[in-house]
Parts: sequence; C-alpha cells; structure tokens
Amino acid sequence: MFIEITDVYLRDGLQDEHVVVSTEDKLRIAAGLHRAGVTRLEAGSFVNPKRVPQMADAAELFARKPEISATWTALALNGRGIDRAVAAGADEIQIVASASEAHSSANAGGSTAKMVADLGGTVAKYASRTGVRFFAGISTAFVCPFEGDIAPERLTEVVGHFTRLGLKNIGLADTLGSATPEQVLASVAAVQEAEPDITLSLHLHNAHGRALETVTAAVELGITRFDSALGGFGGCPFAPGAAGNLDTLDLVRHLHSLGLETGIDETQLCELTELSRRVVRQSAPVSI
Repeated sequence: MFIEITDVYLRDGLQDEHVVVSTEDKLRIAAGLHRAGVTRLEAGSFVNPKRVPQMADAAELFARKPEISATWTALALNGRGIDRAVAAGADEIQIVASASEAHSSANAGGSTAKMVADLGGTVAKYASRTGVRFFAGISTAFVCPFEGDIAPERLTEVVGHFTRLGLKNIGLADTLGSATPEQVLASVAAVQEAEPDITLSLHLHNAHGRALETVTAAVELGITRFDSALGGFGGCPFAPGAAGNLDTLDLVRHLHSLGLETGIDETQLCELTELSRRVVRQSAPVSI
C-alpha cells in the first residue's frame, strides 16, 4: 500500500516560530524535500501578514516555485486569501474552517458557518477555471482549546458543509495534538459512514506521543494520506497549547516499518531535518 505524505514545514511548521525564515531558505527546503521523494508540500498560507508575519512572503515564494513535479498547496481562510493564492499560481488551495465555533472566531474572525459561506462563494467563482483545484481542511476536528472535545456529529456536520460545495478531499486536523487514537478513529468512522464517497486525510500533532499509534489504526480504516512536518515543527498561534506536528522522518520510518510505501528516502530526509532546524535557529526574529 502506498501512503501519500504532505510535508507542512513551510506553512504550519513555520507559522508559530518566533522567527521569519527567508524566501531563499524556504526554496532550499522545498527543493530538498522534492529530492527526498516528497511529492506534496504545504508551501504557505495567504493570510493577513500582520497577524502571521512568517507567511508574508507567500506570493513571492509561489512566484519563484521551481519547475519540479511536486504539488505545492496553499492555505486560505477566506475569499481574499483564495484570490491571492490563485493569483500567485498555487497548484492546489486548501480552504479551512474550524469544527469549533470558539476557535473559528479566534483563528478566522467569524463563525464556522460564515467562514464556509464566504469560502464557498469564492470557490464557485473559480470552479470552471482549468488548473484551480480545491480541497478542504477542518481544524480542531477532535479537540478545541476553548470548547474541549468535539462530538463526531459536529465534525460530520462541518464536513457536510464542504461536500455541499462539491469538495471530496477533506483533511481532519488534530490541532492541539491531544486527541486520543480512540477519539480520532471514532470521528473518522462517523464521517466515513455519513460521507462514504469522500477521501479523508489526517493532520496530526503529537502532544502525547500517540500520533503514530493513531496512524497505524487509521491506515486500517483506509486512510492513506497524512500531513507531517520536518523536525516536528508547527502549531497554531491561535490555539493555546497546540503541540508540534508529527515529525516527517518519524512518520516515514514508522510507515516503512509497517511494510508500507512512501517513495521517500530516509537518509536524505534525516539530513534535511537537520537543515530545517538550522534554518530556524539562524533566521531573524519576528519584528514586533
């Protein structure tokens, strides 16, 4: 079985760091990921640079994307972000809403329903354009820092908002990393039962060291797409207590130990992990 990994170091991995990594270093990391065999990169987010200065160079980064076969995805929280991502030439655009109303307000400045309605209108505008592909991401899919556990029924409701927009690829994010494998699996099973025609992916953080356990069980449910980040970097600046992402090297090693294929070279990934840490150490601090 082949497992597709999206490395999110360039976006989710860097957005919570107190430094601004240069565009040149981001391009160097992207090229290294491609050489190691990673075919999908979450390269940046088109959000307010005053709120997330680490992503202020998103348009420049995408404009300088090298001619490689890897897919570069962008994240957008609203219609304006989608417009900017399309203009920058993103291969795919992930539109995001939160399963938690409180997190939606903190992260995107409005209710979940308002965010989805805004996103839906802009997605429809680009639906007929060749080369513009959208998929959905749901943050705080299992646990919210403000509301606590998210019921599977609530998650299924939010998934339904996106499927009614015609989106069939949906990522579920354990934003805090505190969801147990049992929570994740129960919610995944509920969504699969309610929406059997969609493809799910998991975005796991690793607060309690059980993310790989969740991966193993999720594969048994048919999940073959996972997000991870070089060096375990990451977190949400608007979700207090959010832990780092599942480390890409740890994920690849784990999947290989299960006899699963990823197409990713562990040796190259190990060297690149060290580079990712060095880049952060040497980058300029965020200006206040």
